[in-house]
Amino acid sequence: MSDRDPWEGIGEWDPFATHPVKESVRTGDGVLRVGDRVRLVPRGGADIWDLALRGRTAVIESIEVDFEDTVHLAVVIDDDPGRDLGLDRQVGHRFFYKLDDVEPVSEEDEG
Repeated sequence: MSDRDPWEGIGEWDPFATHPVKESVRTGDGVLRVGDRVRLVPRGGADIWDLALRGRTAVIESIEVDFEDTVHLAVVIDDDPGRDLGLDRQVGHRFFYKLDDVEPVSEEDEG
């Protein structure tokens, strides 16, 4: 656990402030990049959305870091009829997962 205060240097909380965004992130098995396809495999603490979307494939739309330095993958579900809304960052069509809640989709998986 880090001794760094995640709120250090931050004045009044701004819900519209921009958060750090990455183009790629290293995982135990390699690197995930914006635009990569993943399969959703939520592990502990699953909520109703995790259960409903488990096993679906998605595209990583953004890689974001919160105030506690936790990496979150913003994904858009491949078969979502409102997929274009997710790609436009609209609420309800973009879902956030931690690194251990996704698996890369290989070319063999797609065939």
